[in-house]
Amino acid sequence: MWIALALNAVMFVVEVAAGVWANSTGLIADGLDMLADATAYGIALAAVGRGSRFKANAATLSGTLLLLLGIGVLVDVVRRYYGGETPEGAWMIGVAVIALAVNATVLRLLGKQRQDEVHIRATWVFTRADVVANIAVILSGIAVLLTDIRYFDLIVGAAIGIYVIKEAREILIDAKQARAEASSTITPR
Repeated sequence: MWIALALNAVMFVVEVAAGVWANSTGLIADGLDMLADATAYGIALAAVGRGSRFKANAATLSGTLLLLLGIGVLVDVVRRYYGGETPEGAWMIGVAVIALAVNATVLRLLGKQRQDEVHIRATWVFTRADVVANIAVILSGIAVLLTDIRYFDLIVGAAIGIYVIKEAREILIDAKQARAEASSTITPR
């Protein structure tokens, strides 16, 4: 989990910086998603050794952060639609390939633990979403590189935002169930 946290924190900085430089909503969205992942890993690490209610609350916090991120990405897509430049396709591809390699590694590391407790499942869901987003950014970068049309980046940015919101919903539902189970196992004094 510490490795996942460190890798995601580094990739957050790399992707957001590259996204700003390359004018890519997709890269910025993916970088912000890396920040949400790093936060989720930190929350999951804080939950180790804690009770099931704390873990369910940790997953709820992770899901809420992911939901806010998804909404923020959609707002940025609208902003860039009305005032953005064509992104640099080659940079999008190069940075997204590195991010894909990082996320595939983290997904493999977390895959062994994904059936564990709710806060661990949340981190696995985050990483799974990142792999899909990385592939989408690579495809968008190829399309932008070949056509010089910025809308491919906006479409991918919007798709990432919508997908992130879907994943947040999944985490929040799972956390709600875990919280209900934790409440039902607590015996009143």
